[in-house]
Amino acid sequence: MQMPSSDRPSFPPSRFQPSRPRHHWQAWLLTIGLLTSGLSLAYPAQAQSSIAAAAPDQLKTLLSNLDAAANRQNAQTVVEFYSPTFTHSDGLNRQTLQESLSALWKRYPNLSYRTELKSWKQEGNAFVAETVTYITGTKKEGDREFKLNAQLEARQRVENQKIVSQEVLNERSQITSGTNPPTLKISLPEQVRSGQEFNFDAIVQEPLGDDLLMGAALEETIKPEGFTNITTATLEPLNSGGIFKVGRAPNNAEQHWLSAVVVRHDGITMVTQRLKIQGRR
Repeated sequence: MQMPSSDRPSFPPSRFQPSRPRHHWQAWLLTIGLLTSGLSLAYPAQAQSSIAAAAPDQLKTLLSNLDAAANRQNAQTVVEFYSPTFTHSDGLNRQTLQESLSALWKRYPNLSYRTELKSWKQEGNAFVAETVTYITGTKKEGDREFKLNAQLEARQRVENQKIVSQEVLNERSQITSGTNPPTLKISLPEQVRSGQEFNFDAIVQEPLGDDLLMGAALEETIKPEGFTNITTATLEPLNSGGIFKVGRAPNNAEQHWLSAVVVRHDGITMVTQRLKIQGRR
């Protein structure tokens, strides 16, 4: 289902500062190297196996130990795998990475991490590895349970068995709650040019029947402080079976999180994807 751009509401200028919100939604948007894209990040098991088998032992050991430390939720141990001069495409350093992970694990005390090696190459004494990390877990708020399912595709440079830099390539996270959370089909470009107009659709896949849907779309610039801040959204009635928005990329090169929240009487779904914004040439 598509809607012409002329019929789509734009993101409100006052986004993230709604007055008297009817519903507060906490956007848990964190990771181990951070959370994931409308792209399917699943790779054939046979290809993954051959790539991992050919990888140097020190690279495989680093990834395995990093997963193990994350699964123990030991943020201090996790950051020891990163260089003191570590840099990140989202502006994180070792300290802010540790703070972000600690904040995430307070909210989700039983997250599970699994990293697969997608590709690798050697550059002198360094390795450049592309990985996919799968993150799952649950949390409870009162009598409601929230389930998190996220994927992160990233490129990291490893020197002397330390990660010295990391770039997030793709990111998608989904949080669901209830007995029958809505199934959302997300339509969002992976990348747009600065100043370019783009469409963001979140379409509910199930027949609506007599269900009353509420929802909201959020757009947020990715900054280090965004990994620990709580985002507030105002839910509004949805009359068209989903969320259909048009946005315009800012005139600078940066990355944004685009989120859709849809609520009905028997479930809640929130999907967040990363949008890359390419500067003008």
